[in-house]
Amino acid sequence: MTLSINAAFDSGNIRLVAIEGDRVDLEIVKDHQSDFYQWFYFRAAGLAGGRKTFRILNAGGSAYPFGWPGYRTRASTDRKAWQTIETRYADGVLEFEWSGEEAGGDAQVVWFAYFAPYTMERHADLIARIAARPGVTHRELGTTLDGQAIDCFDIGTGPKSVWLYARQHPGESMAEWWMEGALDWLTSPAAAPLLEAATVHVVPNMNPDGTRRGHLRTNAAGVNLNREWHEPTPARSPEVLAVRNAMDETGVAFAMDVHGDEAIAANFIAGFEGVPSWTERRGKLFTEFGQRLAAHTPDFQTALGYEKSQPGRANLSMSTNQLAERFGAVSVTLEMPFKDHDANPDPQFAWSPERSAKLGVSCLEVLSEMIGDI
Repeated sequence: MTLSINAAFDSGNIRLVAIEGDRVDLEIVKDHQSDFYQWFYFRAAGLAGGRKTFRILNAGGSAYPFGWPGYRTRASTDRKAWQTIETRYADGVLEFEWSGEEAGGDAQVVWFAYFAPYTMERHADLIARIAARPGVTHRELGTTLDGQAIDCFDIGTGPKSVWLYARQHPGESMAEWWMEGALDWLTSPAAAPLLEAATVHVVPNMNPDGTRRGHLRTNAAGVNLNREWHEPTPARSPEVLAVRNAMDETGVAFAMDVHGDEAIAANFIAGFEGVPSWTERRGKLFTEFGQRLAAHTPDFQTALGYEKSQPGRANLSMSTNQLAERFGAVSVTLEMPFKDHDANPDPQFAWSPERSAKLGVSCLEVLSEMIGDI
């Protein structure tokens, strides 16, 4: 049985360097017209009959090499359950093994990924499922450089405008798993109090082109969308332009930008402390949201996170800062780990699609409690 490697599918990314016996040497492909790379997703076939070693040789040159120590590769034999497997990182090489025992049998075909993938095919299923539910309005805000739709849902009748958007960085697939949980909750009876107070606008995937192409961080033009919010253009960042134009029509009272973080083994939020229009009132609401979320679920914490911007030094090309400044919004960046939420770890699955979806529900439950003050 011949061992083979393939990533020529939706969200796939890997390049085969060499197969020598039971050792497979690989490289992650850079985002198109960019130096960013870290996301990988590929299929290995012909695995039956012994242990195989996989080595990603260029891991040390990736966008965030400090994210590899303590990281565990995801593996699946059915593309539904994504367990973690032992992974080593040394001398710039990421290495993991597969024997078949990990899945309780001698599987012939296995998929490996940086995190459980959320492909454009699954995105299409999500759009179809949610658009068919009562009280949901679907809009196509525009199209990407590759011609894909930028999907948006409007849910609720309340006067306050809430925006939820994810996957500006397409390799952060946990962000759209979060969206699944959020959208299922928003279309359930439990959401009624929030939807009476607010209209919730949801963009489940800001970067369809990067998703399909298997990018880590950029769109089809090699552009990091979360550095375009000050002056998006049709040629570079039509995704941001379409979404920001829609926000201009509704205003924004509360916004959440959903991401994944390579290095920090925890869920956390980042805010807008350095914007020129900063007020203590909005700052307190941001802090209270984090505190309430940490009390609400063991899958969130407030001790770890990013350094805060100094007064007046916020980068307004980033969406959270731009929306806080542009609309006076309580604006939140949510980060989830590629590793695990170490304060509440799962030794088999680490941070997972299921936990991402549940955190989406928790975030909206807390927002529902606070929306009257926002």
